[in-house]
Amino acid sequence: MSNRQIVVRELPQGPLQEHHFELRQAARPQPEPGQVLTRTVLLSLDPANRAWMQGATYRAPVLPGEVMSGFTLAEVVESTDPRFEAGQIVECENGWQEFACQPADALTPVRRRTALPHHMSVLGLTGLTAYFGLLEVGRPRPGETVLVSAAAGATGSVAGQIARIAGCRVVGIAGSDEKCAWLTGELGFHAAINYKTDKVSRAIKEHCPAGVDVFFDNTGGEILEASLFRMNQGGRVVCCGAVSQYDTNNPAPGPRGVPGLIITKRLRMEGFIVMDFFHQREAAEAQLAGWLEADQLVAREDILDGLECAPQGLIGLLAGHNIGKRLVRVGPEPAKA
Repeated sequence: MSNRQIVVRELPQGPLQEHHFELRQAARPQPEPGQVLTRTVLLSLDPANRAWMQGATYRAPVLPGEVMSGFTLAEVVESTDPRFEAGQIVECENGWQEFACQPADALTPVRRRTALPHHMSVLGLTGLTAYFGLLEVGRPRPGETVLVSAAAGATGSVAGQIARIAGCRVVGIAGSDEKCAWLTGELGFHAAINYKTDKVSRAIKEHCPAGVDVFFDNTGGEILEASLFRMNQGGRVVCCGAVSQYDTNNPAPGPRGVPGLIITKRLRMEGFIVMDFFHQREAAEAQLAGWLEADQLVAREDILDGLECAPQGLIGLLAGHNIGKRLVRVGPEPAKA
């Protein structure tokens, strides 16, 4: 059997384009001792995919000729390890391809609680990133004001909802009136700012009259700068991502106010990677599942069909075309056990 793969043809020197990728046919791999052969069902598209192509991240860079990296949910096809059996759903990093062999230790079994796409959004790495970033790094207290950038995206939409559950006033920043209406109408945000039509600094002052206690930052750049000037003394800035800086080889300098505002306002800016908190993963997943079941959390996925959609899907994600978690359905879902 063949194995369709999308490989990196060349690294971008500017904005990402479809010609940077190539669809190839390869032979389906066979598992060696200690390995598991899996079939990709769902592929996660994340802004970090673009950052991995720049190389300056927490992981090895993606190089020309390699299968594009990506987090996946997959079905076990064949296992040489007794911990896994055919038909089981696992979380792994198969990348942009239909089949992959992984060491058994690289797979995480999925306890299927709900619709499978939810296990890549609210109950997956996206939801865990929002959960740990907000609660462990941001540490919001009831009555505080939480500001979230890229708030209609996968992570921001969950972080804002968790802040609302925690008893905070929540203000989101997004890139269209449709997204802002979704934040306030369906997700329960108290206010939303369209950064494409509003003057962000003025809008933050208007919608956060008591200042900002926690800023959950997914964008960096000018929005981070505007937010720093509205932070309260002792505020916390959760550095989750910098999507405004990813799709370019010449990121804008800044933001202004660093380190001056951090010193005078006694701010704490802290970055994190979700894996830092994996020792708490089981409890976090249970809490997220409880909120989802109780209708306190809304899960929304933007699903594209077919592996060949991945390049354009990532390009669109970087341009803000998605609402919620963007996924690619690479293959059919197995029957629920």
